Amino acid sequence: MAKNKTEFTSEDVSAFIEKVESEQKRQDSYELIKLMEHVSQEKATMFGPSIIGFGKYHYKYASGHEGEAPLLGFSPRKAAISLYVNFGDEQQEDLISKLGKYTMGKACIYVKKLSDINIDVLTSLMEQTVKLISEKYKRT
Repeated sequence: MAKNKTEFTSEDVSAFIEKVESEQKRQDSYELIKLMEHVSQEKATMFGPSIIGFGKYHYKYASGHEGEAPLLGFSPRKAAISLYVNFGDEQQEDLISKLGKYTMGKACIYVKKLSDINIDVLTSLMEQTVKLISEKYKRT
């Protein structure tokens, strides 16, 4: 089985954020850290070179592929902030529809800035994601 490309690292989260060019994205990143640490009850950790993750869980698919991933996470990318806060469950669709101004990718939600979305809805979405992941997979 191939080794996962993205793994947790010991890189400094604040040092990573300080390299982000956009002042707005840096401010939003620090706000997201506070929010995600509160919801997950886990400290921010780098997951690969550009994702800030919170908590860990071990997954194993029917194909046999397995690994570790963060319960929640985000990445302050140049075009948008990628939010890894959605488990992809049908019951989350209603919350996502109330989130605000965003676009969806296959595995994440993209926002330009935090002020474009409803933080209470984001918090509820994250709480539900942590619950769903914790019910399905083993937290590590």
